[in-house]
Amino acid sequence: MRMKKLTNVSEFLLLGLPILPEQQGMFFTLFLSMYLTTVLGNLLIILLIRLDSRLHTPMYFFLSHLAFTDVCFSSVTVPKILMDMHTNRKSIPFTGCIFQMYFFILFGCLDNFLLAVMAYDRYVAICQPLHYTTLMRQELCISIVAGSSFFSCAHALLHTLLLVQLSFCAHNTIPHFFCDLPTLLKMSCSDISLNELVIFTEGGMIIILPLSSVLVSYIQIGTTVLRVPSTKRCCKAFSTCGSHLFVVSLYYGTIAGVYFFSSPSICNDKDIIASVMYMVVAPMLNPFIYSLRNRHMKYALEKFVNTVKFFNSQSLNL
Repeated sequence: MRMKKLTNVSEFLLLGLPILPEQQGMFFTLFLSMYLTTVLGNLLIILLIRLDSRLHTPMYFFLSHLAFTDVCFSSVTVPKILMDMHTNRKSIPFTGCIFQMYFFILFGCLDNFLLAVMAYDRYVAICQPLHYTTLMRQELCISIVAGSSFFSCAHALLHTLLLVQLSFCAHNTIPHFFCDLPTLLKMSCSDISLNELVIFTEGGMIIILPLSSVLVSYIQIGTTVLRVPSTKRCCKAFSTCGSHLFVVSLYYGTIAGVYFFSSPSICNDKDIIASVMYMVVAPMLNPFIYSLRNRHMKYALEKFVNTVKFFNSQSLNL
């Protein structure tokens, strides 16, 4: 029996997270706490970088944009998850689903570019320190971020425009907690060969080229450090790159678990858990990773806290 074809799907039904009804309250509190930590932590990083003149360097310029992107990336899905848990209504309008997918691709792609740029910045700082100010001048850094934003918007728009050309069948239940592009393609009644071709070619390049840049940068850093073995130099390189390398491993590791090592036909619980890791947990951990392993960030935070305490004490004395 053929499925009835719908040309105008009004809404989709999100199955959400694989949790029991009696666990809704606990997970709502957990996700709300993680989301607030993500927003406040990343906004604090941006504020510290803006206030402390010693952090006005290319490394922290890119870090501030990564923090802003992480806030936006997490905000694409987490508020919807919280609303679904609170109201127990898991439907999403067709237009809302398309917009969610667009911004998810946009900020995910921008995260990808920024991680690659930050790896290159570390490569220049360690391997070509004498040319650092020339190679990483302010105008170039601004152009890189602007170019990354442009290509991310174009990348997301391309996949969105290709998707809206498709028709969907009577089965409109999404076995996920957000509108994921591969899942939506599986639900379509149309020919998706062009969509798949674009994903494997253009989409593959968007992932492979920045990841290759990260790997090459860290291989060069490792070669440079090991060429003249020095405990002090190794410790300095590790303190400089350790935080970023951990974030890169967490980001690409969970994405690989979802899109490369998962079942091509179904979305199982492991895929959903991995999606939570790189969409919710990773943006939350980034502020802690960068602040706890960076003495400049810790000093800026202490200075900010002391300033706040000073103004509070002055206001109490008045």
